[in-house]
Amino acid sequence: MSEKSLSDIQREVDDYIGQFKEGYFSPLALMARMTEEVGELAREVNHYYGEKPKKVEEAENSVEMELGDILFILSCFANSLQIDLTEAHNKVMHKFNTRDANRWTKKEEEL
Repeated sequence: MSEKSLSDIQREVDDYIGQFKEGYFSPLALMARMTEEVGELAREVNHYYGEKPKKVEEAENSVEMELGDILFILSCFANSLQIDLTEAHNKVMHKFNTRDANRWTKKEEEL
């Protein structure tokens, strides 16, 4: 599968949601869904990397699928509010590259 940009992902999600009369959920409902999905991600991370093994009867899931669910909900949230995630990302990276430019120890460049 070829790589997709954030714009491609947002468009694909919008096309999917556009099939249904209900459309996007309200921002509050989307926030609740996002919180739910982040909780599911935390559970998977705890199973794979933490001290809490998965019970035999628990459904098989993965960190990858939970991150995918979060990306879908994030795209729904952004689309419902007409937010371009690429633009939002660019603004956040500018903030980190200026505000936090000297906050962390940089790796030395190899000669």
